[in-house]
Amino acid sequence: MKKDIKIIGSGFSALSASCYLAKKGHKITIYEKNASIGGRARQLKRDGFTFDMGPSWYWMPDVFERFFADFNKKPSDYYELIKLDPAYRVYFDIDDFISIADNLPEIIETFEKIEKGSGAILQEFMIKAKSNYEIAIKNLVYRPGVSPLELITPETALKVGQFFSTISRDIRKKFKNERLIQILEFPVLFLGAKASDTPSFYSFMNFADFGLGTWHPKTGMYDVVAAIEKLSLELGVTYQLNANIEKIIVENNKATALVVNGKIVKADVILSGADYHHTESLLDEKYRMYSDKYWESRVFAPSSLLFYVGFNKKLENISHHALFFDVDFNQHAKDIYDKPRWPKEPLFYANFPSVTDKTAAPKGMESGFFLIPLAPGIMDTQELRLAYFDKIINRFEKLTQQEVKKNIIFKESFCKNDFVRDYNSYKGNAYGMANTLLQTAFLRPKLKSKKVTNLYFTGQLTVPGPGVPPALISGKLVSELIEKYN
Repeated sequence: MKKDIKIIGSGFSALSASCYLAKKGHKITIYEKNASIGGRARQLKRDGFTFDMGPSWYWMPDVFERFFADFNKKPSDYYELIKLDPAYRVYFDIDDFISIADNLPEIIETFEKIEKGSGAILQEFMIKAKSNYEIAIKNLVYRPGVSPLELITPETALKVGQFFSTISRDIRKKFKNERLIQILEFPVLFLGAKASDTPSFYSFMNFADFGLGTWHPKTGMYDVVAAIEKLSLELGVTYQLNANIEKIIVENNKATALVVNGKIVKADVILSGADYHHTESLLDEKYRMYSDKYWESRVFAPSSLLFYVGFNKKLENISHHALFFDVDFNQHAKDIYDKPRWPKEPLFYANFPSVTDKTAAPKGMESGFFLIPLAPGIMDTQELRLAYFDKIINRFEKLTQQEVKKNIIFKESFCKNDFVRDYNSYKGNAYGMANTLLQTAFLRPKLKSKKVTNLYFTGQLTVPGPGVPPALISGKLVSELIEKYN
């Protein structure tokens, strides 16, 4: 039977689910509290500059291909992809940086030059990482997190030991050079946890990095949002913007309506792609599956301090993606997870889309996106934001050996308070709940409410986890559960 399904939020998971459900013939309406769609993947335009406000890495192209293939489409039907070379650059000191090539043989050569014997070790490591990728991304992550039995397959039985060791432990057994270790530990940051807390099995992220490469949609990650929006419209999805959800109405333990901008909107099924904790706060307490104590006990991925910066000249010695690891990697991780505080010396990431995309900045200028990972729930003030911008821009000038402060036309910041205001994000987290061993698969918050009939959830706090590719998968998984139970 065809249903009238109301979806809260328009991030990647909600957009994905809307397409799958509309394809089945359901009537789909998406309600977005902000003035534009995309959730954390919104776009900022100012003075001729264009910035992706959130996700900026296009990894796991096969997941995007699989999504569009489900609708007999290809990504190329909607946007053009560029493979970045170098994929990214990692700065450790003045005149000391490592560029990661766009292919594994060159990366192996780079490792070998830095640490004798590490090339062959990396090659062997990547064979295992690829095997894990085949199991995880082509199989396990497309399971709905209902039962622990989902994790038990003939393939995972052979790799059970990898769930009880960690990425960090395995890498440090194989490699000695600290710079190479940091590069290999970096990809799991996308999972929201320290490498020392992430099961070895997640080395599949290293295959996503070195094996599949880093890509860029021609005019930014918002190309993907626009693509899925176009697909959803073709399938009959409708959108309501500036639509704030104030309450989920439950009658006889069944979700029956939303209160949107003060008006009651009836629904056969309600699906939330908004923050899970916030969504449950829209329910009377007796209908919530997870208590405040539960949420407090979870390990959350970091929040972020972001800067969107317009420069009035082209910058030197930069790449599209750049990581600045010139300070203590482990200390910054402790400042996020162990003793939450503003890091004294923060690692940071910079992204210069105008290196690849000439529409991202006016001619002869550069657009810069800077990100500092922070502990969720941390104090956020304008004074701290400005102080930390000075910290990172001074180091940026030193490491890239150029003056840029005098060339800044504008800078806009986005931090914990903004994540809470714009996305109702729990503690202002930027990436969701970390994928630690005890927060994986069936141990994550459920896609289907156990207390309220016809109420479902999708996105980075549920299955399979944080990141854009997992969000697309989450939308598919929840759509299948809605079809099954409704």
